[in-house]
Amino acid sequence: MTQAATGTPAEGTVQRRKSTGSGQGRTRLGVTLLVLTALLVVSATAGLAIGSVHVPPGQVWGIVTHALGADWQQPDWSRARETIVVDVRAPRVLLGAVTGAGLAVIGTALQALVRNPLAEPYLLGVSSGASLGAVSVIVFGVTLFGPASLSVAAFVGALGALLLVYATARTGGRITSSRLVLSGVAIAAVLTAVLDLLLLTTDRGNEARAVLAWTLGGLGGVNWDTLWLPSTALLLGIGVLMVQARNLNLLLAGEEAASTMGLDVARFRARLFVLLSLVTGVLVAAAGPIGFVGLMMPHIVRLFVGGDHRRVLPTAALGGAVFLIWADIAARTIAAPMEIPVGVLTALCGGPFFLWLMRRDARRGTDRGVA
Repeated sequence: MTQAATGTPAEGTVQRRKSTGSGQGRTRLGVTLLVLTALLVVSATAGLAIGSVHVPPGQVWGIVTHALGADWQQPDWSRARETIVVDVRAPRVLLGAVTGAGLAVIGTALQALVRNPLAEPYLLGVSSGASLGAVSVIVFGVTLFGPASLSVAAFVGALGALLLVYATARTGGRITSSRLVLSGVAIAAVLTAVLDLLLLTTDRGNEARAVLAWTLGGLGGVNWDTLWLPSTALLLGIGVLMVQARNLNLLLAGEEAASTMGLDVARFRARLFVLLSLVTGVLVAAAGPIGFVGLMMPHIVRLFVGGDHRRVLPTAALGGAVFLIWADIAARTIAAPMEIPVGVLTALCGGPFFLWLMRRDARRGTDRGVA
């Protein structure tokens, strides 16, 4: 009677182990988020302080708090430094954090949706589609949606590219890692060729040079008036993905298992493809196509918090924000006074990481098909 009421000793041991593991996982997640939050504060401070004009960290915080209306100290900085921090560097740092966080969570979700560890917006041609849409608006001067025309066109291009890659890679109801990557590379190459053709044939020389620089990815030239849209897209994306984290976990077990658990996989994928394309389009319109952030961050943070998307998504967002802020700091200081496009530096980091992932998967024999 006692065993029937309380369970067998073995069951009790398993339950205690699960409880202990869950507690350890929560502790590790809390520590990781705390460390990343501290790193984000330090990174943002460095982004505001480092540049052609160095501003001491103490003055940075004084200027920021003064701009927010909290005059806790007597201003001891020049008006020029305040302008540099508030009007030039602060929007740039914030865009870097927003873009890095957004690309990281998009990559995390895409890897789950297509069950491919190599999936991310840049490699799957999504960024190329968004770039083509945005450049088309610039070259042809389309203003159908007013100030939002650039973001709308980038969203349409991103969604079209993602659906095209997915349809091309899917044969017999299955997708393999190799077909997905090859389809993404091929479609990205075609879209990039069309984009280059637009730039070569346009009669707006100055705009062509500006767009060419933009296609390499960069955070320069941003101002406070344009930050609300990528920030809103990021909050929307993270909010929806956190709500759908359990369904993303189900997809990792395969479509059949997810369907057995009551998930309408086709509808779920379609809705998230639209959401991810929207966020990607807005981010690309704001910062240009910046690659490999969405590839690296999910894999790195899983080493610390495991594979549960309820943990991976917020951790990847913080990690992506920290990474891109430092990449931008390096971009504007390594070859100063010349500025290197931040997309070049992320590619230098992400290219070797991509090759390492491919070698790791080849050793494991992970060219598995998904339904």
